[in-house]
Amino acid sequence: MQVHLYVWVITIVVMVGLLLADALILGRRPHMPTMKECTFFIGLYVGLAILFGLGVTLLQGAEHGKEFYAVWLTEYSLSLDNLFIFIIIMNKFKVPGYLQQFTLLVGIMAALVFRGVFIGLGQVVLNAWSWVFFIFGAFLLYSAIGLLRDFFRKDSQSEDEDAAENAVTRWMSRHLPTTGDYRGTSFMVREDGRVLVTSLFTVVIALSTADLIFALDSIPASYGLTSEAYLIFTANVFALMGLRQLYFLLGNLLHRLVYLPLGLSVILGFISVKLILHALNHYGLTMKWFGHHAEISTEISLAVIVGTLAVTAVASVLRSRQLGRSQHSDSPSTQG
Repeated sequence: MQVHLYVWVITIVVMVGLLLADALILGRRPHMPTMKECTFFIGLYVGLAILFGLGVTLLQGAEHGKEFYAVWLTEYSLSLDNLFIFIIIMNKFKVPGYLQQFTLLVGIMAALVFRGVFIGLGQVVLNAWSWVFFIFGAFLLYSAIGLLRDFFRKDSQSEDEDAAENAVTRWMSRHLPTTGDYRGTSFMVREDGRVLVTSLFTVVIALSTADLIFALDSIPASYGLTSEAYLIFTANVFALMGLRQLYFLLGNLLHRLVYLPLGLSVILGFISVKLILHALNHYGLTMKWFGHHAEISTEISLAVIVGTLAVTAVASVLRSRQLGRSQHSDSPSTQG
């Protein structure tokens, strides 16, 4: 896939322009978004992602179009997992409702910068040392097993609470002079000749570092689906752009996605196998052992991702309804 420098420049300029315009509007008028507003923007970003994938298909071929959709769906599903810890961070730092949308936007802007760096480094490393695919595959498999372990132990909530206040935020609380409260959309204020950071600054750092940890899973997973850095970057942009609205639209409903960790573990485990097979093929080991290349096609990858997400969503809804009926039947009012 040939992506000229001017395409990268145009993509980044458009993305930065949209984010800055959004930040300026929210900075002047921070507010809690309505459900109608959230639904509109989520539909807009999903529609733009679908159109972008169609554009990739028309200009670069069906294979790259399918790779984009596979990466986008994977990043979007992993972003849902991010929302759990975002909610915990917002509650832990008691962010006022009218500031939450602005806080998330700034955190997402920082996350895009970090992910851009990770994607660039991943491309350089994989081009130089193909054996890194083994490490990526093993790491994703470890992450998949970790999700399964947390699901069955039911201790992921406590780990998320620990992640909400990580080493970076603890260092800041000990070494940086803070106001201890929120001052609108200001990150720093001057009082009595001293520069103090506000609680908003601490929350943004907490959100950014939390996403940085999640990127350790998502970026290797993306490289397991395509080797094109441009597709990975744009898929991340589309996945994160609608994350703010998803936070408000699904915030109180995320607990109903009871089987999301299982679905994500299946997806990460599948991609880890795909990565390891790709590395084995690179060194001719599958040909030596099996007599043929054992590659997993993009069509199969897309089918597994879509199928897993669909089964996860349906099973979660059915389980949530079952739990709801059970709680209703056990309530005092229904026991006479």
